Amino acid sequence: MAASNLTLRLVTAGIALPGVLVLLFLGPPWGWFLFMLFVAVVSAHELIAMTHGGDWPARIVGILMTWAVVSALFWREELGDRALVSVLLATPMLAILLTLARLGDLRTAALRLCGAAFGPLYLGAGIGAVALLRRQPGLEGSSFVLFSLAMAWLSDTGAYFAGRFLGKRKLYEAVSPKKTIEGAVGGVAAAVGGAALGHFTLLPDVPLWQLLVVGGIASAFGQMGDLGESLLKRSVGVKDSGGFFPGHGGMLDRIDAVLLTAPTTLLYVLWFRP
Repeated sequence: MAASNLTLRLVTAGIALPGVLVLLFLGPPWGWFLFMLFVAVVSAHELIAMTHGGDWPARIVGILMTWAVVSALFWREELGDRALVSVLLATPMLAILLTLARLGDLRTAALRLCGAAFGPLYLGAGIGAVALLRRQPGLEGSSFVLFSLAMAWLSDTGAYFAGRFLGKRKLYEAVSPKKTIEGAVGGVAAAVGGAALGHFTLLPDVPLWQLLVVGGIASAFGQMGDLGESLLKRSVGVKDSGGFFPGHGGMLDRIDAVLLTAPTTLLYVLWFRP
């Protein structure tokens, strides 16, 4: 079963990756932004479905709020900080309004309120970070996007193989029974190795030691992102976030690590790149 799942992951990546790379490196920034909005639609639909069930008006509001966060981040230079601050302030306000307007079962109100407030910020910040990285000048922007994606993918792959062949001690059994400490260490090691390769190929102007540190931190946060989504799914009793990838889960299942590796990379760029 594990080998079959890995094969399916590789096939999915082999189909999707070429188009993503062409758009990332050859397409215009606004094209990448539109792609990120599409990812945001599917992800927000899946997340709000887990917290709000079949409440379609709530799903639509959740999608629009996620769009607003992504857009405010991507167009910050054009719209100014007032737009970004307004979106951040309005999100929890609208979440409370939405929950009061569509009260439903009082026993699930807290979950729905937190989902409506946290969901758009969680998804909007992660996806918005991927979009905003693309706006860095020259090829560096596209390279940092690919770096943040690679940190998630390499960490996941390294954790899979290290956990399968070396894993003995459970990492967080209550949330994800199959994950091991050895797997987590293997994931960080794979990401750090990928970061070294990234210095010599994609980002030669970035000091090697900085990329190694960012890669290690991004891997750790990416694995926490994976655990966080597992926690959400277990708490609402679902196996996959959706069925966007037939037989392979939803969009949120595929980007849960990226939602934290991309902000980690963006924070580095904002604070340490000139």
